[in-house]
Amino acid sequence: MRFYSRKWIRPADLNSHGSLFGGQLLQWIDEEAAIFAMCQLNNNPNIVTKYISEINFTASARTGDIVEMGMEVVAFGRTSITLSCEVRNKVTKEKIITIDRIVFVSLDANGRPSPHGCTEERD
Repeated sequence: MRFYSRKWIRPADLNSHGSLFGGQLLQWIDEEAAIFAMCQLNNNPNIVTKYISEINFTASARTGDIVEMGMEVVAFGRTSITLSCEVRNKVTKEKIITIDRIVFVSLDANGRPSPHGCTEERD
């Protein structure tokens, strides 16, 4: 798992219970996963999120916490790439959320699935 991105939790990121709003975290994950997928697919910006598997919230974060998002390639398909994700507290390393599968599909100019030609993970 590679942890490239970090977010500092601010009051605007909280829900009514004073903890990190799950929707905000999912937005960050979708963006970070898309960037990671694009980099894996030779900087191909023509991808879309097709599927996100079960999302497992195991802890929370509060104002002032720093969270880091980790991504790793699970599989390459002909037109798709599947990633897994983990978000953890930077200081304590406690897992906040895990997602086993996030699938992105490469598209052609007409919005149809298109082969991406990638078969192995890149740095």
